Amino acid sequence: MLSFPTQVLNAGAVLVDGKLDPDDKVWLEGDQLPLGEGVKVTGRLSEAGPGRVYFSGTLKGSVTLDCRRCLVQVEAIVDTETHVLFADESAVDEDDPDVLPMSKGRSGSEIDLRPAVRQEWLLEVPALVLCRPACKGLCPKCGANLNQGACACARKSPE
Repeated sequence: MLSFPTQVLNAGAVLVDGKLDPDDKVWLEGDQLPLGEGVKVTGRLSEAGPGRVYFSGTLKGSVTLDCRRCLVQVEAIVDTETHVLFADESAVDEDDPDVLPMSKGRSGSEIDLRPAVRQEWLLEVPALVLCRPACKGLCPKCGANLNQGACACARKSPE
């Protein structure tokens, strides 16, 4: 579970142990990355003053990306710490991207961690990956994967 009514914080901090599944609708809001099993979210929600809630935790999971040299699919592991501050909608400054608004639920304010997890996850996913450090890439003439051996272009003598 990644959504909490703020009333649960009246009794103290809340431990978070959940998962943002790869088929959750929050991923449909923009960039779609082929996620593995989803994003494992662990941490702690606590009050940070009147109308403010602080989340501190970790995000763990994997994503499949193309190698920047040979275009072979590579699994990239993301394991990062994250810290997010939520505030009542009336106290959120739209010019401050570091403070996220609490959403209004049926029983009052609630903290939905899913958009924050998505945002933090996308910031941590590497933009470029290599299948291995010594990747030889593709032949610029014929497009053959040079990691699998020399291509026909390399065997031809220059004219």
